[in-house]
Amino acid sequence: MTTATTEHAAPAQWRRRAPRTELLVFGAWVFALAFVSWCFQVMTAETIWSFVTDAPKQAADIGGRMIPPDWGFTRELLWPLWETLNIATLGTLIGIVIATPVAFLAARNTTPSALFVRPIALLIIVASRSINSLIWALLLVAIVGPGPLAGVFAIALRSIGFIGKLLYEAIEEIDETQVEAIDSTGAAPAQVMAYGIVPQVAPTLAGISVFRWDINIRESTVLGLVGAGGIGVKLEAALSVLAWPKVTMLLIVILATVVVSEWISARVRQKLL
Repeated sequence: MTTATTEHAAPAQWRRRAPRTELLVFGAWVFALAFVSWCFQVMTAETIWSFVTDAPKQAADIGGRMIPPDWGFTRELLWPLWETLNIATLGTLIGIVIATPVAFLAARNTTPSALFVRPIALLIIVASRSINSLIWALLLVAIVGPGPLAGVFAIALRSIGFIGKLLYEAIEEIDETQVEAIDSTGAAPAQVMAYGIVPQVAPTLAGISVFRWDINIRESTVLGLVGAGGIGVKLEAALSVLAWPKVTMLLIVILATVVVSEWISARVRQKLL
């Protein structure tokens, strides 16, 4: 019978920093505080502080005007809400169709050319992720005109980068032994892709797509503020005439829609992953 020996670690000892290190740390803190103070002064240079101090009173006044909600306004929101759901869904589907091949071109283990094709695919992903959907909507409203079509394209262009990035990272992390096993049977490249790679990333793609759809529901609710259709058009109209009871009703409908979409997304992703 063998006995294990237990070594007791020596108690930690406090050690004072060297004077030079202490000076560097103190100087770093002073510089950081000075930089934050300077940034605060720059950002608040044009702030009218009388408005800031009066903000609680104004917020209470607007809050009082928002209650009670205009429940009768709900009937007018059904079609804009349906538009919003369609904008999010169609935009997500278009984003999936475009992002999937882009992700395969961006992944190191599936790209046909790491020198030329992969940088282009990564550029598409980065460009899509760098521009917010609201900015895409502004550009597209100027190009294709106001309406839901601009919103669909804005959601799609934004979704390409999100889906493409997560998917190509998942492709790079697949189990290569399964791919090598299929390749060793003499399978064609298309067969290796279909039976060795796609089955491994399909659940991940489904989860990413549902998650992105949930995000797009939220983003599509505000695209109407710039004329891209959906329930945001009603919100912009209510805000422009200071119809606060209608604004309250709009916020309630948007909140309920987001909560339902979040619940659906969570349940679907729980089943898939």
